[in-house]
Formats: sequence, structure tokens, C-alpha cells
Amino acid sequence: MKLAAWNVNSLKVRLPQVIDWLNTNPVDALCLQELKLEDDKFPLAAFTELGYHAAWAGQKTYNGVALISRQPGADIVRNIPGFEDPQRRLVAATLPDPAGGEIRVVSVYCPNGQALDSEKYPYKLSWFAALHEWLREELSRYPKLAILGDYNIAPDDRDVHDPAKWEGQVLVSPPERAAWTQLLDLGLSDSFRLFEQPEKSFSWWDYRQGAFRRNAGLRIDHVLISDALKDRCIASLIDKAPRANEQPSDHAPVVAELKI
Repeated sequence: MKLAAWNVNSLKVRLPQVIDWLNTNPVDALCLQELKLEDDKFPLAAFTELGYHAAWAGQKTYNGVALISRQPGADIVRNIPGFEDPQRRLVAATLPDPAGGEIRVVSVYCPNGQALDSEKYPYKLSWFAALHEWLREELSRYPKLAILGDYNIAPDDRDVHDPAKWEGQVLVSPPERAAWTQLLDLGLSDSFRLFEQPEKSFSWWDYRQGAFRRNAGLRIDHVLISDALKDRCIASLIDKAPRANEQPSDHAPVVAELKI
């Protein structure tokens, strides 16, 4: 069973690339972030033609998430329950597990924070605190849980092309990394770090200054999996190929594979 996440930075612009990628990589579930379109503009027919179902939470111009899946999802949740937020950043659904039972899959587009002195920074931390509490409840209901998406956190210095240059900025600050650690403490694992990985492995590169060509990136897109899935994870990777497309997203897909 393959699960993937991709911040597409506008589904309207990147839809042909997403369809091409799915044709080449027929994953069981694809979590998309930064749709940047309203609910009624979601291109459901394009995914239906490929044999996929979809659940989404859209927003004009900004944010927006989707969960594209081979099997229809149940118990769909949009945004963090109990956390009032006009920004559309989360969608969750329960999918059949080919190994038996069900898997809860969550697509997240976590806040960026903008800068340490921005009002968006405390919003980011409060959003992560709400996510933490909700995931604690989800784990009690769904032991097999996977949370995929753009977390906007580089967990440690291995995930940053130039740690000294990034010191004192969002995505790497101690409170953000503490929020990440608190998620892991729930009984979640960073699937990418379950395996030996090449040095300088990143999932996001700025459009400016030839960052992708120079591999000056960050690893901020992640697949977190619960302990009930950890022993079944046989691969986790970053697919850099789409970042070399014409008019690419600034993010690359991340993929985790679970044995059945």
C-alpha cells in the first residue's frame, strides 16, 4: 500500500502534472496541499477518470487540501474539530486496509508562520497544539494512522541545506521543532528516518537563485505513521523528478510504502 503527499502550489496550474504523476505512480492515497481553489472548482472528474475518489477542503487563492484515494473514504473530517479556523488546512478519511481493517489517513497543510515576529507565528504554534490534541484522540480511535503533508518544519539540521543561514528563521525554530517532537511523542514515526537516506535529502526548494539546481532545499514534507504501521513500512522516499518539470511546484512528492 503506497501513501503519498504533494504540495502542488495550485492544483489548477499543476493538475496535468498530478495526473501524469498518478499515471506513473498509481498510489493508493495521495494527499495534496495548497490547492488554492474553492470547493466548487475542484477537478473531481479528472481523478474519477483515473479510478480515484476524493475528499477535499478548498479555499480561494490560499491553502486547501485534498485526499485522493483508490477506495472511497469514510468518516471524513475537514479542519481540526474544535479549533476555529477560516483557513482550510486538514482533511481526513478512513480507508480500507488491504491487510485487513482500516487506516485513517490525514492530509495536512500546516501553517508557515512567516517570521518569528509575525502574528502568524503564534497562530502556527497554536495550530500545532490543536493538531496534537486531536491526533491524540484519533490514535485512540484509529490505531493505524498516517498523517501526510507539508508540515512547514524541518525537524533537524540534517533537513536544512545550510543550518547556519537558516538560524533564527521559521521552519527551524526551537518551538516549531518542539511541536514536531510532541507529535512523535504521541507514538508517531517519521517514516523517512526509518531508513538510511542520502545526505542532503530535501522536499522543497525556493524558486529563486537556482535553489533546486544547487540542491539548496529543506525537508519539510513528511509522512508520519503510527506504531501500528511502523513495522509494515518498507520504504519512504522523496520523488524529486516532478521538481524538474516545466512550471513545477516548489515541493516534491513524498511517498511511504506499507507491506500488506
